[in-house]
Amino acid sequence: MPSPDPELPEVAAVARDLIRFDTTNHGGGRAAGEREAAEYVGAYLEALGLAPEYYEPIPRRTNVMARVPGRDRSRPALVLHGHLDVVPAIAEDWSVDPFGGVVQDGMLWGRGAVDMKDMDAMILTSVADILRSGDQPERDLILTFFADEENGGVEGSALVVQDHPEWFAGATEAISEVGGYSIAVGDRRAYLLQVGEKALIWIRLVARGRAAHGSSFHGDNAVTKLADAVAALGRTEWPIAMTDTTRAMTDALSQITGASASDPDVLAEAAGAASGFLRSSLRTTANPTGLTAGYKHNVIPDRAEALIDVRVLPGTEAAALADIRRIVGDGVEVEIVHQDIGLEVPFAGDLVDAMVGALGRHDPGTPVIPYLLGGGTDNKALAALGITGYGFAPLRLPADLDFTGMFHGVDERVPIDALVFGQTVLTDLLRTY
Repeated sequence: MPSPDPELPEVAAVARDLIRFDTTNHGGGRAAGEREAAEYVGAYLEALGLAPEYYEPIPRRTNVMARVPGRDRSRPALVLHGHLDVVPAIAEDWSVDPFGGVVQDGMLWGRGAVDMKDMDAMILTSVADILRSGDQPERDLILTFFADEENGGVEGSALVVQDHPEWFAGATEAISEVGGYSIAVGDRRAYLLQVGEKALIWIRLVARGRAAHGSSFHGDNAVTKLADAVAALGRTEWPIAMTDTTRAMTDALSQITGASASDPDVLAEAAGAASGFLRSSLRTTANPTGLTAGYKHNVIPDRAEALIDVRVLPGTEAAALADIRRIVGDGVEVEIVHQDIGLEVPFAGDLVDAMVGALGRHDPGTPVIPYLLGGGTDNKALAALGITGYGFAPLRLPADLDFTGMFHGVDERVPIDALVFGQTVLTDLLRTY
């Protein structure tokens, strides 16, 4: 149960407690592990009278699930899921202890405050509000908290779906992170509802040369070859390619701003701090994220490597890889480290209507815009079971807060009143959908 704090709403106390568990995931199997955070979640669920189940396919990489019976069990179940791991945080770069769960200036600070222990807390406390009142959700809810999402879910959701598909029996839809939050479009507030995700392709570039003394006159340097390839790829300006979702997004932005929909980049810029998120949904992105070469200052190495995070629009994976191989040239190898699918579903249907309606009841008259997430979530793993996933972690945010810039950023923080708003909206949705 959350640590007592009469000054802090329960949703913020739960999020704070979760932040205080260091669940850092460095990727590639190097992680602190989610076990203690999963046990905290399990204890919270047990206190609500639920029966959590755990799955730890790899030591300390713990997943936890509980099913909440609904009033009408003939309806398809709804999955509410989050992940418990976080990306690394370099403490010296932060204004506060990234794992301290610090509350100041009306905000909760810490790694995971945005991605995504805030939503984990909203899920838990929304269900708690319903059950403690003696009520039930409208349909069965499957609450699942995964390990390893920040590594593509290979040691988390992918293994859960593979080994325990029965956890999700009867489910057809899912709600998770990176949607439902507000953005400022000019002087108006709007909400983004995530109905798709770009495909992820993590690649490694490998350049080979001939080892030699560092003082050599040398024309076969692996580092130079790699640097040329990384610079060429990193500087590539990928063309805009629209999908059904991004067309709907730009049409909505055009209606709000009165600007023409002919230049999607200009429309995305109207979203201010969120423009980077929106512009990434309009094209392929290929960002260098790591370099490895050499072992001594005076030795020219025979191998150099770079990591590239590639995100492409659904269905364009093969074309993007062909372009990348052309850009880096024949002398550099392109290895696929991890690849997953893209997703895109219509901005329509009963659940979409319910999410839009819940936001409208608590922030009347504010438009809700569909968008395609440039990153990815565990919805991709659930798609293998035929479950349609959406991003809906509702937060009403200050117009001047660069919320999207804090995903994997420094000084991650979320307003406490936004957490309370989100819990209220989510509880409303679960009572009625």
